Amino acid sequence: MSALSERFALLRSRNENALVLFVTAGDPPLNQLSHVISALEEGGADVIEIGIPFSDPIADGPTIQASSQRALDRGVTPPAVLEALSRIKPRVPVVLMGYYNPVLRLGLEVFADTAKKAGASGTILCDVTPDEAGDWIAASQVVGLDNVFLAAPTSTDQRLDAVCAAATGFVYAVSRAGVTGALERIPPEVEGLVNRLKARTKLPVCVGFGISKPEHVRAVCQVADGAVIGSWLVDWLNKHWEGGKGRDGLVSELRLLKQATL
Repeated sequence: MSALSERFALLRSRNENALVLFVTAGDPPLNQLSHVISALEEGGADVIEIGIPFSDPIADGPTIQASSQRALDRGVTPPAVLEALSRIKPRVPVVLMGYYNPVLRLGLEVFADTAKKAGASGTILCDVTPDEAGDWIAASQVVGLDNVFLAAPTSTDQRLDAVCAAATGFVYAVSRAGVTGALERIPPEVEGLVNRLKARTKLPVCVGFGISKPEHVRAVCQVADGAVIGSWLVDWLNKHWEGGKGRDGLVSELRLLKQATL
């Protein structure tokens, strides 16, 4: 059983849902990643997504795009991210989130092996569809990395079948068509998408894109197995982390979000 599967099994045994948190590696600076991850763990993170900075993050809105650019401006590279992660040894499962080009540049087998040895439990490659992922899935399976795929409200039944057949770890349900970014309310089509996915897979389904408040998390967790928070957290870190001075405030905010999953 993978680390992700073990985590979701533990949550089910506790009658909890997952708080999945996204941060961009290198924003705050990469030498602070261990401190950021420690704060996320203390605040109640069940899974941490670590974004690999990329020059053309087509699935991301302005907040995460800006975060990725700040990290690139600091000279952060995929090998540097993997090296930093290898020194941290997080206590919760880590999923690397990014795009296919950096993986191709390093080589599928090399990236998969290095990611696994660095402590990653799985990957989300936003621009890779299940029907194009055969080589990457094969490379991942050799080392035991889970592959998380995205499903949107606009996905056809055929696409949802393919996502659910290819995914391991969990399925990432996108709350709306479009890019990442905090919303004021959860779109009504979320429940329909989660139900369509749950009719096709026994994997956990986590909902992301636009979730930024405890009430969002609470609403999502009435139908799904977890909530993914990215843009809100990235924005908070940019404004309030201040080299770690904001750590206690962040932990307090995250505990409110985790409480909403119970």
